[in-house]
Amino acid sequence: MKKLKFPTAQTILILIAILVTLLTWFVPAGKYDSLAYNATSDTFIKTSLGKTVELPAIQETLEHLSIKIPIEKFTNGDIYKPISIPNTYNKLESKPQGLADLAQSPIKGIIAAADIIFLILIIGGLIGIMNLTGAFDAGISWMAKVLKGREYFLIIVVTILIAAGGTTFGLAEETMAFYPILIPVFLAAKYDAMVGLACIFLGSGIGTMCSTVNPFSTIIASDAAGINWTTGLTNRVIMFVLCLVITILYILYYAKRVKADPAKSLISDQKEELEILFGLNTMNTTTKFTPRLRLIITVFSLCFVIMIVGVSFLDWWFVEMTTTFLVGAIIIGVIARIKESIFVETFAKGAAELLGVAFIVGIARGVTILMEDGLISDTILYHASTVTQGMNKGVFANVMLFIYGGLSFFMPSSSGMAVLTMPIMSPLADTVNIGREVIVDTYQYGMGLFYLINPTALILAALAIVKIGFDKWLKFIIPLLFILLITTMAFLTWSVYY
Repeated sequence: MKKLKFPTAQTILILIAILVTLLTWFVPAGKYDSLAYNATSDTFIKTSLGKTVELPAIQETLEHLSIKIPIEKFTNGDIYKPISIPNTYNKLESKPQGLADLAQSPIKGIIAAADIIFLILIIGGLIGIMNLTGAFDAGISWMAKVLKGREYFLIIVVTILIAAGGTTFGLAEETMAFYPILIPVFLAAKYDAMVGLACIFLGSGIGTMCSTVNPFSTIIASDAAGINWTTGLTNRVIMFVLCLVITILYILYYAKRVKADPAKSLISDQKEELEILFGLNTMNTTTKFTPRLRLIITVFSLCFVIMIVGVSFLDWWFVEMTTTFLVGAIIIGVIARIKESIFVETFAKGAAELLGVAFIVGIARGVTILMEDGLISDTILYHASTVTQGMNKGVFANVMLFIYGGLSFFMPSSSGMAVLTMPIMSPLADTVNIGREVIVDTYQYGMGLFYLINPTALILAALAIVKIGFDKWLKFIIPLLFILLITTMAFLTWSVYY
């Protein structure tokens, strides 16, 4: 018999979509009333059982609805999505999803995720142009010489920088651009692709898990919980440093073993395949790092700097980020004096290289759409909020950690999770006499820990770029995940008592 192979990322997601479709037949349908702020009319729009009613946008309206959030959080745009209204869960007529819904979900997901999909495709085109110029070959060769004997600095610096982006502005989807660029650098440093994948993905994962000033998780969750985002900041900084140090040491340990004995790599059987994929077998190590190539690398690097500045300070999102990389590709094409026809052909081929990754993102979004259309997400949230009544506060904090980890499978969006769950979950802290910042922490840590293996998040897309199987990633990450889980549980228990 032939050895059974672990299924591809696409197959895993389709199997999950089938499971979710089945769940819509067994999990009762239900929905919380929602409240959204309409800036145009300066009013609240309350939606209940499909009917909408306009309410005055004043603090008294929020208090009447048992929403302990300052009115300013809505009017200044901090809370820009509809929030769930506490104590308004209603059972609805079941809406099971059928074969037609299942078949349509990937298409709906691709349409809904068009913003990130186009970002990925444009980045692919940019990388194709960069490869054509030879700038990557020259830059990687130069870096390999500079780091010779000190390659471990690469692991530390990359992980810290990406984690810093994660903890400050939620660097996550944007990291898709880094894999094709940085993985060859790690391979040239005699590490395997798993090390490069870990530095990028875990850097982002730990940063967002332990967000300190991230507007898309910490700030929006704190706002929705009715507290200031600085409440609990010290604990989150401690957790960030602690988890980041543990993660870097774990990656360094694995990297040292792989460098000493390549046979100990979890992906040793893919060595030649990955070297071909990332061009190591054809890399011209004699390419001189000319002033023109240095200028090309500078323009390429500036694309990322501009993207980070735009997202952090100018309210940029996918349209602006994608435009930045497109303009960057055109400028590089001009500097390298690439003919128009060759530029277009190369750009299209580069985008096609990441088309499979784009489909994975779309299919994953389709799973979320199935849950939303089947009206089961709020039912799961409602029952999750009822299991913690009467608990000891230490047990309560850790149970909430696992609840949020489970909920993140159904709601992988951090901002979406915050506005949907915080008005429901944060009042539970009052019942066990702990601060609401603990709920914000459990939301972040629970989502962050499960994010490392969550197939409906970004890991499958990242693995698809690097051509590493989900089974091999699990072998790598499970020991670290267990260490981080124990650390998080111990810290949460300590934080509610001291």
